[in-house]
Amino acid sequence: MKETLFLLADLWMIFAGYFYGWKFIRRYGNYLLGLEWMVVATSGTNFLLWSLLGAKSDSVLYDLAYFFDAFSRSVGITLILVLGLMKVTHRYKPSRGVDIAVFGVAIMAALFLRPFHGADLHTDRGAFWASVFYVVVNLLTAVFLCYFVKRLWGAGARWPAVWTALVTAAGTTIAITYDFFPLSFDDANRTIFYTAALATWGTQGFVYFRAYRALHDRNAVSDANPAPATGALA
Repeated sequence: MKETLFLLADLWMIFAGYFYGWKFIRRYGNYLLGLEWMVVATSGTNFLLWSLLGAKSDSVLYDLAYFFDAFSRSVGITLILVLGLMKVTHRYKPSRGVDIAVFGVAIMAALFLRPFHGADLHTDRGAFWASVFYVVVNLLTAVFLCYFVKRLWGAGARWPAVWTALVTAAGTTIAITYDFFPLSFDDANRTIFYTAALATWGTQGFVYFRAYRALHDRNAVSDANPAPATGALA
């Protein structure tokens, strides 16, 4: 039963990443969010293949799994997410150069942080501080997402605001639990934790897309019907 739930959670994350990532690019021209969503989906695909092929630690898929994990936890679902959402919160439109540079930083961060995965936090100071870094950047991102929720609420998108707040809280819980609070009742492969994590990350992809769409549509209505200037003559 646990394995089935894990498989379903991973398939959900893969679907949400590719489907909504493509929508971000196709419908809104948002390459930051679109490509990051696809990175998450690719990570899920790699994780699925690795699990089905025996979950061996000497597999190249094992190294790729932790590379993708470091990519999204360090810069992807942090800085890239914030910059992507700023398109509807601040009308920010990054150039292609910025898009490329940010993903370049994410790749370098992933290459640097990848070796710290799996190390004992009690004996490896590098692994400990890498884990602290992941939590800190997640919390900073959560602060921006609180602002994003406020913007949604103020725009009248009440349900998207509520779901964004809930899924952000769930994502932060996963981030804190990931390295520092392993579940005592979980198995050696952390099946229960990863099932919850994959389900949460997939739901984040879905909910953040819907929230983005709600604020984008609200901005479009405001642009089409600008408020009259103060003091304008009737």
